[in-house]
Amino acid sequence: MKLSTLLASGLLALGLAAPALAQTPTGVWVHADSLTEAPKYAEGFAHFDYVNPDAPKGGTVRMGDRGGFDTFNPLLPKGEVASGIGLIYETLLTASLDEVNTSYGMLADAMKVADDYGSVTFRMDPKARWHDGEPVTAEDVVWSFEKSKELSPIYAQYYANITTAEVTAAGEVTFTFDMTGNRELPHILGQLLVLPQHWWEGTDANGKQRNLGESTLEPPLGSGPYKLASFEAGRSVTYERVDDYWAKDHPTQVGTNNFDEIRYEYFLDESVWFEAFKGDQFDFWSEYTARRWATGFDFPAVADGRVIKEEFPQDYNGRGEMVGFIPNLRREKFQDQRVRRALNYAFDFEELNNTIFYNQYARVNSYFFGLPFAAKGLPQGEVLDILESVRDQVPETVFTEEYVNPVNGDPTKLRENLRKALGLLTEAGYTLNGTQLVDANGQQLTFEILMHQPTLEAIAANLQRNLGQIGIAVNVRMVDTPQYINRLRSFDYDMIYASWAQSYSPGNEQRYFFGSSSANEEGSRNYAGIADPGVDALIDQLIATQDRDTQLAVTEALDRVLLSHDFVVPGYSLRYSRTARWDRFSRPETLPEFANGFPTIWWWDAEKAAKTGGAGQ
Repeated sequence: MKLSTLLASGLLALGLAAPALAQTPTGVWVHADSLTEAPKYAEGFAHFDYVNPDAPKGGTVRMGDRGGFDTFNPLLPKGEVASGIGLIYETLLTASLDEVNTSYGMLADAMKVADDYGSVTFRMDPKARWHDGEPVTAEDVVWSFEKSKELSPIYAQYYANITTAEVTAAGEVTFTFDMTGNRELPHILGQLLVLPQHWWEGTDANGKQRNLGESTLEPPLGSGPYKLASFEAGRSVTYERVDDYWAKDHPTQVGTNNFDEIRYEYFLDESVWFEAFKGDQFDFWSEYTARRWATGFDFPAVADGRVIKEEFPQDYNGRGEMVGFIPNLRREKFQDQRVRRALNYAFDFEELNNTIFYNQYARVNSYFFGLPFAAKGLPQGEVLDILESVRDQVPETVFTEEYVNPVNGDPTKLRENLRKALGLLTEAGYTLNGTQLVDANGQQLTFEILMHQPTLEAIAANLQRNLGQIGIAVNVRMVDTPQYINRLRSFDYDMIYASWAQSYSPGNEQRYFFGSSSANEEGSRNYAGIADPGVDALIDQLIATQDRDTQLAVTEALDRVLLSHDFVVPGYSLRYSRTARWDRFSRPETLPEFANGFPTIWWWDAEKAAKTGGAGQ
């Protein structure tokens, strides 16, 4: 799974029979790596099929974001890193957008995997250069890896099975693992963000020693297609295309990075943010609110065609997710599964879908929702065999019951489900005393839902209102984004509404999402605090799988066990992205299967811009 999905500022359904797990040739240098199928593009390919190799260069694209930023350091888990910072940096390999978990040489022009998958060696491209002209070296890679593990709990967890990184020959770096047979580890290392050691260990313009362990607003040195041109702290940041970019003719880069400038504008308030889009202060809008998508685009620029609404299903073709209300099991009140299950009976998704979602959503019923291997029905075949192997560590219900969310939607169904919830809570030791549900000590059951997105407040209010009918006091606490992130990292919450994005090839990242080793690792994405031996055993099996069929079977088994514990009150999702843009851009005739590619493979269209208005020229 790509680490950018774990980090935030940047995942595949084919609906076909599961292929054999790709066998990257071992013991020889190869130009590409894949976890699922053989790479589509042979060594020496000219460019990806989905780009326009003759795309014109020029113009500006303006993006909008909510909140602010206070650092250009991409590594530290603390602070708000500027949007678009990935334009400056590169990784050892880079993914194609029309394949599933397949990557091609970037800073490294080739890789060699040991026969037992106990190590991988990357050979650096001798052409790779930092923006100051210095070569990108194997030493930079080793330093970046070691600093990543040292400074970021996210990377420390993600790289937990990688024991050493060392320069083993001129221009070559070898990573050694503490296990064999893990086919995902070479792929994971291909995603390593490489930073310039010489720059970070040098001094700034004032003679001050730089420190990768601190936040900074000094424009950083990178090797990527863009460099930072200007910024206004917390409000805007502009990147400009590097004219002498070392990889501008690289096959993975041909037809991409077509804009002279990419600018990000920040807005503190979401309504102001949207009004700014309507007012042509930036070019591209991603919509996450059903009501606004249905009713909010009635302004003149849409009516006369200057703003185009478009949905992109390909953005979800290779991505699954679990999203919902996540109780913090580190809190004693949520350690009883009956309490967690009771909460689900009180969430009236159907009412929300009918009243404010415009029936655009489906209820999530899997940790891999939207992917073809999400659990359905009762376990059979290899999935059943896998579950039998951990039978003494998982709930018996995984063998006998299909996971199904309660269905509400009208007062009669809701009353019945609230009765069921109250029954579970009574079994858990609570008593309804007048209008309050109290424990054995007479203390009312109460908790706080921590949020930072006002658009989700109505969703939390639904749960709050319904639980109030059975005596549970719920407080919805809205905080600003920096405070939310700080509390999230330190697990300082009762409940949040959050998600885990899932790829077409689940693996090592599941340990970071749901494994015991990450339950108390500050900054991890084990939001619920899951520390369960059955879950751990299945994650270990998943990481060690040797073929695609078994990988999918173990994933389905893991899905069933996670669902059986009621770790989440599942929310809702849709299988396409909703976007709007000012009509100044063109794109390849056929977009890649797994992304809309904006703005990477799009370009400025001067003719359209003249009709729409001249912003960004």
